[in-house]
Amino acid sequence: MHTFAAPLEHARRVGADKRALTCGDERLSNEQFYQRCRKLAGALFALGLETGDRVAILALNCHRYVETYVAAPAAGFAVVPLNTRHAEPEVLYALEDSGAKVLITDRDPAPFAKVVKHIIQIPDAYEQALATAAAASFPELGEDELAGLFYTGGTTGASKGVMLSHRNLIANTFHWMALAPISKDEVYLLMAPIFHAAGSTAILATLWTGGRHVVLPSFEPGAALELIERERVTMTLGVPTMLAALAEEQRLRPRDTNSMRLLAHGGSPIATEVVRHCNEAFPNAELVHVYGATEIAPLATGLRNEETLLGGDRARSCGQPLAGVAVRIVNPEGSEQPRGEVGEVAVRGPNVMLGYWNKDEQTRSVLKQGWYWSGDLGYMDDEGFVFLVDRSKDMIVTGGENVYSTEVEEVLYQHPDVLEAAVFGVPDEKWGEVVHAVVVPRPEAATLDTFALRAFCRERI
Repeated sequence: MHTFAAPLEHARRVGADKRALTCGDERLSNEQFYQRCRKLAGALFALGLETGDRVAILALNCHRYVETYVAAPAAGFAVVPLNTRHAEPEVLYALEDSGAKVLITDRDPAPFAKVVKHIIQIPDAYEQALATAAAASFPELGEDELAGLFYTGGTTGASKGVMLSHRNLIANTFHWMALAPISKDEVYLLMAPIFHAAGSTAILATLWTGGRHVVLPSFEPGAALELIERERVTMTLGVPTMLAALAEEQRLRPRDTNSMRLLAHGGSPIATEVVRHCNEAFPNAELVHVYGATEIAPLATGLRNEETLLGGDRARSCGQPLAGVAVRIVNPEGSEQPRGEVGEVAVRGPNVMLGYWNKDEQTRSVLKQGWYWSGDLGYMDDEGFVFLVDRSKDMIVTGGENVYSTEVEEVLYQHPDVLEAAVFGVPDEKWGEVVHAVVVPRPEAATLDTFALRAFCRERI
C-alpha cells in the first residue's frame, strides 16, 4: 500500500543529500525538501484542517507548488490545483464547489477572501508559515483516500472536479515509470503547468527514483532551452504546441541540448511535421506520445520511439495500452468493437477516478461497470495500437487546453448585441485547433465590433 508519503520518504532514505529540486536560485536536497513538506503539513494542521479537507493552489510553477502538491495529500488533505488561465468567476466556482479551506496563491488574495477561510500568499506568508510551524509526521492513510481534485471542463459549462485517490495517482506513477523508465540520474524539466494532470505526471516518479526536478515558472521556449542546456535536463513532457515552439526556437537559436534523452507529449493531436522538427532539434531524444485524460490520472496509452515511425501509419497512433491499463473500443451498447472498427475509447485500471465531485449523474454517465468512457472515438489495430479519429464530446483542443463549445457559446450569448452563436474548432498548424465562432448580431445592432467581442469573452473565460 502506497500513498504520497512513500516517494517522499524513500527519496530521503536513499539520498538525503542528493539534489531534489532546482527552481531559479533555490537548490533543495531531498532532506530539505522532505523537511519543508513536513513543515507545510504542520502549518496546515495548525489551521485546524482535518483529513479530507481541501487545499487549493493557484500559482505559477515553483518549488512551493511542488511542495504543496506532494505534502498536502501526504498529510491527508486533497490538493486542488487551479488553472491560472481561468477567469476570476471560474476560479471562484472551483473554490466554492470544492469547499477548499485553504488557498495557497501568488495572486492578489482579495477576490478570493470571501470564499476561502485561510489564504497563504507566496512567497512571504508561505515562508513565514513554514518558519513558525512544527514539523508534522505524515499519518497512515488508505490508498482510496482522496488525494486531489482536478477541475476539468464540462459540456454544460460548469467545471467538474475529478476525484483522484492516492491509488489512482500512485498507479499512474508506476504506469509512467513503465513507459519511460527514470533513473537516479534523471533531470526532469517541469515546463507544463502543474495544475494539469499531465503537468504533474512525473513528479512522484522523479521523486521516488531519486531524480531531480528543474522547475520552469511558465513556458517560454527560450527559457526552457536555456534550462535544458544549463541544468543538463534529460527528460520533459509538454503539449504539442510547446514542442513545436521548442523546435522552432532551437532551429533559430541553437543551444546545447545533447543531454535530452526523452521528449514526451500529450494533451492534443500532433502533426507529423512537428514530430519531424522535434527529431531534428533534439536528435538524441526519444519522442514519446502519451494519451489519456484527467479522469484516468491521466495516462492510458503510450507510443515510444515515435521518431522512427515517421512516414508510416503507426505515426498517427497514440500507442498501446500501458502496463496495468486496459483499453477497449466499444459501441454505444458497451460491446467491444472488432479490430479496425471505430467506437468510443473506454479505459479500466487502478488509475480510473473515483468520480466527479458532487456530480453523481455526470459520474454515472462516464463510469460504467468499472470502465471510464472517454468520449473519444477511435479504433484499434491487430497489435493493440490505438488510433483516435474524432471526439464524441463537443470539445475543442487548442494548445493542449480543452475548450468546450457550449462554454464559449454561453458567454457569447451574454453579449447584448449577439442574437445567435455557434462555436467549433478549426485546424491550426500552431495550436492543433483554434476556437472559431459564427455570430449573428441582433437586428438593432448597427455593427458588431469583433475586437470588443473578443475582449468581452476574455473577461469571462
